Amino acid sequence: MDKTDIQILNLLQKNADLTIQDISKSVYLSTTPCWKRINKLKSMGFIQKTVAILDPKKTNLNTIAFVFVTIESHDQEKLALFSRVVERMPEIVECHRMSGTIDYLLKVIIKDIESYDLFYKKLINKVSFLKVTSNFVLEKIKQTSEIPIMGSIDIT
Repeated sequence: MDKTDIQILNLLQKNADLTIQDISKSVYLSTTPCWKRINKLKSMGFIQKTVAILDPKKTNLNTIAFVFVTIESHDQEKLALFSRVVERMPEIVECHRMSGTIDYLLKVIIKDIESYDLFYKKLINKVSFLKVTSNFVLEKIKQTSEIPIMGSIDIT
């Protein structure tokens, strides 16, 4: 991993539709070495996948809820069950196991409050919870899929 690889990763994070020619010009490489670097970054796992980021409003999914979950039991069976349930619910776009007073933080994207109510009922029917608290997003101030890699990777 060197500075050129970091430049390539940053360019692809901003716009994965860039052509090899565009990227190679930006990082001052010819196209074949640039293409090889991108493939190496993919094979090393730096680039996990290439996706399209959709506009939630255009897809009529205008409501985001952050759901704080505390489960009743922390045995391996209950943790595995919770993970399976989360994987099967497409409304949950992120799930993080947390330290502190809550066990999990879920990011849920739904059409509206009524859709959230249906989601909530489906969730609580599948897993026993000690506590579930939901907060709804009023305004999205910043959202990005870019991670700040400059300075986080040892390039020596």
